[in-house]
Amino acid sequence: MNTALLLGVDIGTSSSKGVLVTAGGRLVAQASRPHRTSTPYPGWVEHDAESVWWADFTGIVRELVGAAGGRRLDGLGVSGIGPCVLPADGDGRPLRPAILYGVDTRATVEIDELTGELGAEAILARCGMRLTTQAVGPKLRWLARHEPDVFASARMLLMASSYLVHRLTGRYVLDHHSASQSAPLYDLPGQDWDRAWAGHVAPGLPLPELVWPTEVAGPVTPAAAAETGLPEGLPVTAGTVDAWAEAASVGVREPGDVMVMYGTTMFLVQVVEQVRPHPALWGTVSTLPGSYSVAAGMATSGAVTDWLRELTGGEFAGLVADAAGAPAGSRGLLLLPYFAGERTPVFDPDARGILAGLTTAHGRAEIYRAALEGTAYGVRHNLEAMAGAGGDVGRLVAVGGGTRGDLWTQIVSDVTGSPQDVCRHSVGACLGDAMLAGLATNAAPDVWSWNPVVRRLDPDPGNHARYDDFYRYYRELYESTKGIAHFLAAEQHAAAEVAARRPTPPTDAAGRGDVYGGEAC
Repeated sequence: MNTALLLGVDIGTSSSKGVLVTAGGRLVAQASRPHRTSTPYPGWVEHDAESVWWADFTGIVRELVGAAGGRRLDGLGVSGIGPCVLPADGDGRPLRPAILYGVDTRATVEIDELTGELGAEAILARCGMRLTTQAVGPKLRWLARHEPDVFASARMLLMASSYLVHRLTGRYVLDHHSASQSAPLYDLPGQDWDRAWAGHVAPGLPLPELVWPTEVAGPVTPAAAAETGLPEGLPVTAGTVDAWAEAASVGVREPGDVMVMYGTTMFLVQVVEQVRPHPALWGTVSTLPGSYSVAAGMATSGAVTDWLRELTGGEFAGLVADAAGAPAGSRGLLLLPYFAGERTPVFDPDARGILAGLTTAHGRAEIYRAALEGTAYGVRHNLEAMAGAGGDVGRLVAVGGGTRGDLWTQIVSDVTGSPQDVCRHSVGACLGDAMLAGLATNAAPDVWSWNPVVRRLDPDPGNHARYDDFYRYYRELYESTKGIAHFLAAEQHAAAEVAARRPTPPTDAAGRGDVYGGEAC
């Protein structure tokens, strides 16, 4: 009998999670640590690598190692939010807090500059995506411009997962998937760094060695073993971005498979044969060697429903029960869920939320259901963009906390007209990390049997036909109100800048002050 135990740890936006699992896929223990993001200025979203990433990791690992009860550990997989920008010196010591992924919008000027210098079409063809707030390159140029001493001292470009890998093994590596999100530094067709463009964007910055998430980056060093409680010599995978580890956790690996992740934000990952660059999506390599994916991400989803829960003073169970009693279409309400702008497929940071059709006859049941339906229309919009990119949408697999109770997932199936599979475990990216560790070490070659499908949600034909009309007007609502939303967003930006000039209470090194609410890639 295989007695191997595998560890998986994921660093998220608002919490970190870990799992201890047997080689046969049985969950032995789970652990988590909440944390906050720091937003020192409007548009800035940061994590302190030492007091957030490393502190969470060591706390979780010590808890899980204790749960192992002395049994042998065979591998460790890690993942984290990304793409991030953490400049470090030659010893891997961070030079400043990490600049987070697309939620950090400080580099808009640099996005426009680099797009003009390299060419929008050339970037899309070579990198598989446009330059947006998700891109690494513009943030590196921002760093060189606004913090030149930091940039001049940087000898490493780290992300959440690669920072952990370096602390554990001493190696300076980055997985291919994370690199492929580092536009415009990575050549997607060639699956390698684009040295010319990297030199243009970030001259003098040494880039990490590229490895696949299914490869072992190295063994845990004696120093790291002493800090973490991990056994010296334990194999550590190269790591990857959390959403792709989560896709692996539910077996999304064949062309046409799509993960639909229900959380504070909505994220979709589709495996494809080849990337056909599409300006409304992110094209990347995937987690398995030689594989590709296209991805889509909505800026808010569960964040809207949480906002409504706080606004009404209710609990989720009551809101869901009320919404389930309301009819499809929420008695004539239509909600645009762009409460924090929108990422794919519109890429409009100044889009705003709209609730249309309100009367005094509407209550919290209809409003809450309209929020669920609005996110479902957003999922359909993204799936249509994926189909337009040449990736035939096949099997949808639902994952995340929003799958509990089935109402939200059922509405998405009704709106899209597509069934969704739900797997036994919805642990998240940390389970995918353990699976990738099992593949990397050969300790668990049958990881794809760990998390079987336990139920399927089929669309209701009557509701789907009704939602077709609502979806058409959902698409029209954004286009017809875009100018108003941009005007209001400008007013909000101006107010935020005024507020930022007022004295504010300091935050500690872990960012335990101002908070950005988001859990996404």
